[in-house]
Parts: sequence; structure tokens; C-alpha cells
Amino acid sequence: LLRAGLALIVLGHGSLVLGAIVHGSVLRHVAGTGRTVTPEYAAANVVSVGSGLLSIALGIVAILVSHNPPRAALHWTLLSVSLLNLLLSTACSVGLVLAIALTIHGRGRHLVVGCNSSVLPADTRDAIVTNECPFNTTRIYDTALALWIPSLVLVVTEVVLSGRCCLAALIFRGIRPCACSYGKEQV
Repeated sequence: LLRAGLALIVLGHGSLVLGAIVHGSVLRHVAGTGRTVTPEYAAANVVSVGSGLLSIALGIVAILVSHNPPRAALHWTLLSVSLLNLLLSTACSVGLVLAIALTIHGRGRHLVVGCNSSVLPADTRDAIVTNECPFNTTRIYDTALALWIPSLVLVVTEVVLSGRCCLAALIFRGIRPCACSYGKEQV
């Protein structure tokens, strides 16, 4: 439980940093004044940052439980926070898969939907900087994918560790069927 807590803290900080970089280097250009960003990208970014913060909190609770095993209040806190993080991280992974799929399927056109430029080609990787689209669309496309894929790996790992923390909380509380197969000493 201690190692899972430490790993969740590190993964949470990684998700938080990657979400901030995506916002600063991709979504800031796309959602500038007068332009819009599709809600899928904004939602995936916000949920990614929220998942990172909740993973950090879950890591702290897991570390506290590992140092104070007999405290029932900490067991219930671990169970509730791990379930919440499990749901939020799962939603984040679905959102990131959706964002990656939309970007790859549309060849980046969904990222630059606010440019409304008739000179943009069908593949944004071939686009150049124009007055209507003052940022390099090639860089936006490549940067978005290069940051979303590691973020997806971090979030899926958060899902696995949140599930393990949830299982540990169920074992500590003696809730069936988990209590039958494991002992508190094994946890």
C-alpha cells in the first residue's frame, strides 16, 4: 500500500504537469480570442488535471493507511477516495482516447476548427501559418499527440493503482468477497 501511495503521488504529479503543458502549448493557441475549441479537448484536459489532483490525494491517504492500519476512519476514506479516483481516472482515459481518436481520424482538423481558414489543407500537418491561423498547426497536431499518449499511459496506471487501493480498503474492512481470499497481514 505504501508503494502504491508513492506511485500515485508521482503519477498524479505527472498527469497534472502533462495536463498543464497540453493547456499551455496546445489548447491556449487553439482556444484564443475569437476561436473555439471542441468540448472534447477541453473536457479531457480538465478531467486529466482533476484526476491528477485526486491521485495525489489518494496517494497521501494510502500512505497514511499503511502507517496506521488499525484506524477504521482511514479505511473508509481510502475506500471512498479510491473509488472516486477509479471513476475519474477511467473517465479521463476514455476522454483521452476520444481526443486522440478525433485528432488522428480528422487529421488534426478538430484542433484547428476555430481558424475558419479556406487555405488550410485537409491534413493539418501540411498547413502553414496564416493570418487567420497565427500558430503552426503542424506543431499543434504533433504536440497534442506527443503529450496525450504519455498522459493516457499515466492515467491507465492510475486506474490500476486505484483499483488496488480499493481492494486493500475492502480487505481492511473485511467486506466480502475480498476478505475471504486475503488476510489483513497479507495486505
